[in-house]
Amino acid sequence: MATLLRKKSAMPMCENWKNGVLYFTFPSLDGIPFITHGFSSRLGGVSENELSTMNLSFTRGDVPERVEENFLRIADAIGFPYERMVFSYQTHTTNVREVTGRDCGKGYLFERDYQDVDGLITNEPDVVLTTFYADCVPLYFVDPVRRAIGLSHSGWRGTVNDIARVTVEKMHSAYGTSPSDLLAAVGPSICQDCYEVGEDVISQFRVHYPETLWPLLFRSVNREKYQLNLWEACRQNLLGAGLSPEHIFVTDLCTCCNPGILFSHRASHGKRGNLAGFLAIRS
Repeated sequence: MATLLRKKSAMPMCENWKNGVLYFTFPSLDGIPFITHGFSSRLGGVSENELSTMNLSFTRGDVPERVEENFLRIADAIGFPYERMVFSYQTHTTNVREVTGRDCGKGYLFERDYQDVDGLITNEPDVVLTTFYADCVPLYFVDPVRRAIGLSHSGWRGTVNDIARVTVEKMHSAYGTSPSDLLAAVGPSICQDCYEVGEDVISQFRVHYPETLWPLLFRSVNREKYQLNLWEACRQNLLGAGLSPEHIFVTDLCTCCNPGILFSHRASHGKRGNLAGFLAIRS
């Protein structure tokens, strides 16, 4: 296995192995007894070539039976019933959908009856929120008071348009969640050192964030290119949504720095499988 490269973090993510499957968890969320969570790696599955081995996508040209086997393996490793997964339908929106037990299996066992959904929330046990990644940012939300959860996909579009705030507001509306009670984690994704973007992207961040934050969010490489810090942008979004700084946990794992262990769209030039984030309330 390739050596896992970590960025500086106050709380490094945990490596977990079961039956050859590697997945990651946040220590801060591991300590909450009523939830199960995890983030997959590309190790421990049966897919081949650039999709090897734990590809968790039916849309990357993989053999469906291999993808199904991969989901069975990751579900067993993390410890949830595979038939209880509910898939997002990611199109870089800020749409967040409340799901229940009636939605279990959608995207995996059944066709989804929704589109354009980048975030999922629930307060029901045994509903496994499932979202997909290969450089974009997974955002985990846990309300230990109301016993509610959320999981959202935040690429640069979702970040600049603040899907973090939308998720928090949706949880408040649906479950009475108070932002001050929420715990949030920013999951494995592309780091600032690896994420080079153009002026077209940075101009939108200039519009949506105050100038005082610009030095934290991006730095110039040359006249046309910048390195963008999605982790810090998401952290600022969570703070803006009312979360306490001590309740926000940021990953130490960059997908692009670890292409042998985590799928990265940038590192592979698009020849890759998908990772997935999982979050559920235990029965």
